[in-house]
Amino acid sequence: MSYKIGLVGKPSVGKSSFFNAATMNDVPEGAYPFTTIDPSVGEAYVGVDCPAPEFDETCEPNHGFCRDDTRFVPVKLVDVAGLIPGAHEGKGLGNQFLSDLNEADVLVHVVDFSGETDIEGEPTEGHDPREDIDFLEAELDQWYLDILEKGIEKFESMYQGPNPGDEVGVEEVLAEQLSAFRTNKDEIKQVVLSLDLELDPETWDDDDRFELAREIRKRTKPMVIAANKMDTPAARDNYESITSDPEYEHLTIVPASAHAEGSLKTADEAGVVEYTQGDADFDIVGDVSDEQEAGLEVIREFVTEYGGTGVQSVIEAALFDELDAKAVFPGSASGSWSKGPFRDCFVLPDYATAEDFAYTLHSDIGDGFLHGIDCRSGRQVGADTVLDHRDVVEIVTTG
Repeated sequence: MSYKIGLVGKPSVGKSSFFNAATMNDVPEGAYPFTTIDPSVGEAYVGVDCPAPEFDETCEPNHGFCRDDTRFVPVKLVDVAGLIPGAHEGKGLGNQFLSDLNEADVLVHVVDFSGETDIEGEPTEGHDPREDIDFLEAELDQWYLDILEKGIEKFESMYQGPNPGDEVGVEEVLAEQLSAFRTNKDEIKQVVLSLDLELDPETWDDDDRFELAREIRKRTKPMVIAANKMDTPAARDNYESITSDPEYEHLTIVPASAHAEGSLKTADEAGVVEYTQGDADFDIVGDVSDEQEAGLEVIREFVTEYGGTGVQSVIEAALFDELDAKAVFPGSASGSWSKGPFRDCFVLPDYATAEDFAYTLHSDIGDGFLHGIDCRSGRQVGADTVLDHRDVVEIVTTG
């Protein structure tokens, strides 16, 4: 599980419910601030079409599971402590929140689209979810800006030396200051130039610095909005309004109901329904009361309309859409499996090559890499070949 998804949001929006529904863990849920104090870490899954049927095989997953020809690959999901306005100034659990958040590769912001919780997470009516979206982005932008300003101060205080060749570029200093966000000088330089700024902080005004911090944040902490509680009429109205608002075009907003997902998974485990996470329907197979059946039919109406409960879609949007990650399967070109077919599946960055994949399997395999074999075509692939999503590759080594 090389990727980590950070689950964020103000208190009492259903964030812990979303975490439990995605992982089937049991963390406290409650309609009061800071139900979550320490971050909970669980195992969620992303769905990938299993290639085993193409090879007339039945997969034997070492991690995760396979159901209805969909391979569910584990990914870490972290339920980060509740957030309130002013976190970057240390309010609420601000410092802890930001520290925990920094470990995440991508964020899922759970927002109560029903408008039944105010900006502090207290019960209310008619709250505009835009305020929640805006305040989290503002907190993150301010967090980045504070760190960026320290980098600018450091650059401006540096002695550059008498010779032009001795000068240190501002992109190097800022990259070092922002290194915790896994950026580098090339990316910083690219962002600066993309905003039509000079590589000289003396030419930047306050707005320039804020926009630079915001753009770096968007590139290093991509985000998906989980529009939670979409099984309420008010949430549907808010969803239609916000997704048609040009101010929010930069965000991926996925309609979701953590309640519906949790209910279906619980019913599936109890043998009441047959349900595969991410599906847009389910079958009632057990004995249920009239009241239970009515409740399930309400859920069916929702998942049919929206193509699922949205919980699985949110996780997959975070990994595959925002991070452009891809799943790659170790294979056997000859069809000879020493430990069972399709035991493993690895989620890799979009730029991952055959050699990168070899090192993912084991450092010794990477060190002894000769070439890969595309198990579908039988073609040999070189070290620098960038792999595609759902590739099945055998690695040939000197060992």
